[in-house]
Parts: sequence; structure tokens; C-alpha cells
Amino acid sequence: MPTLFEALERIRLSEEQASVDNSRLIKLYNLMTSEECVSRFRELISKADDPEALPKLVSLLTSDSDYFMEIVRNKYGSIRVQKLLGMSDDVDACLYAAILSRFFDIMTDKYASHVALRAMLVFDTMEKFRMYDHVLYYALDIACSQYGCIALNEVITDVWDPCYRELLLDFVAGNALLLSNDPSGNFVVQHVLTLYDSRCTHNVGVSLLGHCVDLSFKKYGSYIVEKLLDTEESMALVVTELLECEGDRLMRLARNEFGNFVVVKALILTEEMNRFDLFWDLVQKLMPFRHVLVKSHGSNIANILESCSIATKGSD
Repeated sequence: MPTLFEALERIRLSEEQASVDNSRLIKLYNLMTSEECVSRFRELISKADDPEALPKLVSLLTSDSDYFMEIVRNKYGSIRVQKLLGMSDDVDACLYAAILSRFFDIMTDKYASHVALRAMLVFDTMEKFRMYDHVLYYALDIACSQYGCIALNEVITDVWDPCYRELLLDFVAGNALLLSNDPSGNFVVQHVLTLYDSRCTHNVGVSLLGHCVDLSFKKYGSYIVEKLLDTEESMALVVTELLECEGDRLMRLARNEFGNFVVVKALILTEEMNRFDLFWDLVQKLMPFRHVLVKSHGSNIANILESCSIATKGSD
């Protein structure tokens, strides 16, 4: 059995080692996150005389997931970790494991998310696919996060594999109603509609069928409905819903601070796309409310109705 002296000596040595390790961690943290350490960091990663120095540094950097998160959540820490990506296979292996272990936390952070996004561009195919799998697994929660929605939009834009791209677009379309009503998720729906992927746009339109009028009363919801009006097929779905809602509700929408833009755009685009059937049906449904639209957010709609009224009288 070890003597009391031996046991105490082991404790003392353990505490000394812990003190050394803590000192190294603090120095590395300062190196990675301090604005003043730019030149020191650049010098360190450019050293060619010790090929083991960089892998050792990254091994320490990723030795604890909470410690790693504190660094990548920092503006300068995020930038410097991004610079480490792709420098060697050993470095990438450590960073890959660290990123996956805290994937959701990283993807939903303002600065850390840039590390994951950069990694998806730098890593080899199989590592990319594993990260895409994680994106799909956490997609709904990422989309409904303040910074996660921005990161997810970048993934959707940059994903190079057509199968994963389709899976991501299908996820957004399938959850379009929930996302459209979320303060952050709505930006993801808006983003996929700007890609002008006809299949995705159609699927989003179908998911929002029967909800376009409700969404048009809301600031960000109205942006989504306006984007649906940009393509003829989804435009027909939206305008048909406008025509099917009760007259009083359509009047309130036309006077609404957000909804009026949807109605104006519907009138303009149905005419521009030569859907005169939808255009005149909408004009006729709105015409009885022309007088109450004049001194409201719907004044532009009133002007369009007035021009239609004059044109009709002229043709008579």
C-alpha cells in the first residue's frame, strides 16, 4: 500500500500539473481571442520548423468542448479557428470532432456558426455529408434561432450535393407554415423563395394554401406572400385565396399596413402576367371599397381601381 507521504506527493504533483494545464489554456485563450494577438497568431501558424506545434495547439484547443465553445463564440476566436481549417489532416480531424460534438450550439451562435460553415466548404466529402446530416437533424431548431436561420440560409445556398440540397428545400417547404409564423424561421422561407426553384416554390405555396391572407396581415408573413406572387403558378394560388376570402376581410387586408403591399402586387402582377381573368375578378371584388381605401394604407390600391374605372368608362 502507498504510504501517506506518497499519496500526498501524488496529490501535490496532480495539483501542479493542473496549474500548468490551466496556465497553458489561459495563454491559448488569449492568443485566440485577443485583438492584439493577430501578429503572434499569424507567426505561430506560419512556422515550418516544428510540424507538431500546430496539431498540439489544436489538440489543446479542442481538449474540452466548453473551452472550445468559449473561443469560437468570440469574434476573433472564430476568425482564427477558421484560419486553422484545412491546414493539415490532423488539425482538421480535431476540429471536425469538436464541431460535431457541439454542432447545434455552434450553428446557432453569431460567430461560432462561421466556423461550421467554413468547415463545410473545407472538409472532405464524407465529413461534409456527416455535417449535412447534422444540419437536417437539427434543421427546425436551427431555423427558429436568431443566428441559426442565417447560418441555415448559407448552408442552403452553398450545399453542392443535389440530394442534400433537395432534402433541405423539402424540409423548408414541408415546414413552411410553422416557419412562416416564426420570427426567425420566416427568413428561411423567404430565402428559399428567392432561389426560384420551381419545385420548392410550388411546395411552399401548397403548404401555405389557406393561410396566405392570415400571413399577409403580418410584416414578415407579407414578405413571404409577396415572393409567392413572383411566379405564375404560386401567384394563382395566392390570388385565388384573396378572391375566396370575405369582402370585408379583403377590405381590411387592403387597408392594412402590410397587407396592402400584397394586394397591390397581386393587381400589378396578374396584369403583367396576362392573367386578366384574375386581375378583373380582383378589381371587381375590391371596387366597392374604393372610397374607404383612399385615406388609408390602401391609397395605392384605390388609385389602381380608379384607373380601371376610368378605362372601363372610356371603353363604353
